[in-house]
Amino acid sequence: MSALGLVPWPTEVEPRGGELDLSAVLVVSADPLRWTPLAGELFTPLGVAVTGAGPDALAEGAPGVVVELRRDDAAPGGPEGYVLDVRDDGVTVTAAEAAGLLHGMRTLRQLVTARRTVPTVVVRDSPRYAWRGLTLDVARHWFGPAVLRRVVDLAGTYKLRVLHLHLTDDQGWRLEVPSHPELTQRSGHTQVGGAVPDGERGWLTVEEFRDLQDYAAARFVEIIPEIDVPGHTNAALHACGDLNPDGAPTPAYGGIEVGFSRLWAGNPATEPWVRDVLGDVAAMTAGRFVHIGGDEALTLAADEYARLVALAVDAVRAAGKTPLAWQEAAVAAPGVTLQYWDPRADAAPFPRAAAAGSRFVLSPASHAYLDLKYDAGHPIGQDWMGFVDVRDAYDWEPATAVPGLPADAVEGVAAALWTETVVTPDDVFSMLLPRLPALAEVAWTAPGGRDWASFRERVARHARVWDAEGWAWHPTRQVAWPGAAEDA
Repeated sequence: MSALGLVPWPTEVEPRGGELDLSAVLVVSADPLRWTPLAGELFTPLGVAVTGAGPDALAEGAPGVVVELRRDDAAPGGPEGYVLDVRDDGVTVTAAEAAGLLHGMRTLRQLVTARRTVPTVVVRDSPRYAWRGLTLDVARHWFGPAVLRRVVDLAGTYKLRVLHLHLTDDQGWRLEVPSHPELTQRSGHTQVGGAVPDGERGWLTVEEFRDLQDYAAARFVEIIPEIDVPGHTNAALHACGDLNPDGAPTPAYGGIEVGFSRLWAGNPATEPWVRDVLGDVAAMTAGRFVHIGGDEALTLAADEYARLVALAVDAVRAAGKTPLAWQEAAVAAPGVTLQYWDPRADAAPFPRAAAAGSRFVLSPASHAYLDLKYDAGHPIGQDWMGFVDVRDAYDWEPATAVPGLPADAVEGVAAALWTETVVTPDDVFSMLLPRLPALAEVAWTAPGGRDWASFRERVARHARVWDAEGWAWHPTRQVAWPGAAEDA
């Protein structure tokens, strides 16, 4: 397995034993205006010259190796499956859907050596789980559209399909809401420690959010916005004083404690506000889901919590979207898709929620929370759930991660990066790399195809690409980096 540096590891790999010069490619497709720029994004950073053309170019001779993208409804592997065929005379990617074609090109990029050659090989591939994602907190510390596009690129590199943005919390509000402009006017400038950096606005406008979704969709990544209620609401309470029982805005908050803020079900202002905000966000959202949060509402009684979660769920559904919530909502919103994060919690409600129709996205903190430190000496991150080095992110099995949960209730896997201590773009990428590729393999590759000893060698080859892309990364000693001391 480790002879080819592929991550996530594919379903089937058949080496042919040859080698193909890939210093220049002609990408032949039915839609060159779509596919040539995407191919350029992938291969140009590696020094591969990219041109594109329509199918007629196959009869004309090519200024480089022909990489043919071929749609075939009968291709195996479902909507994301693909077959990558690298021969002595060229490359073909065959897939039933466009997403599979891009996955095939991403796999081809991972085969490119420093000499701009690729081994001849046949790869047949399709994912284990449809939901393969990353949750990114931009509320504690703000990261703007340019950084978010780079995160989309990284997510796509490892065939993730979801970027879930945690847009609101106690420290800040990061999305313009037309019905309540005061949310960003008053709470868009604040973050952990005080204010967002000079020169930064601190939130996404409606247009920027649309543009980000369009950028992601072109790379087959769905953006899911999260508006966290009924807890984690101090930024809303600071902007909208009428949400408080006394009608007075709360002070801005720049700390990192959780669980102290809340909405009030009996406040006449609460329901219209929830419906307005979630309705606006749903209207701005191109994808299927709106995440309503639901976590760590520690000062709410169970019955009031259930009323508020039910209100948020109903508001999202009324706006035509599918609600998604953190695991705490299992007792309040049976049937809603739930994101599991805290393995310390009583697991009894989860099988009951699954029986009521809930699907589960697994983000167990002990494996998937990439804001946790790599080790005790790491300068960034927290340690409330211990440490998560790359092997911790890799060595777990989603089908058995939640006690009593049927394996067929698992929708997929999502990493999560919370940003209480993550301040700069380099912090973001160094906390994601190399752990995000580990989780991507957990989500894509069946258990029989995963192997830690192989992964730690395969992922080491990716550092050259991360450097070419300008993505910071952490040289954990658990990975067999070329020329580095090993500590398996």
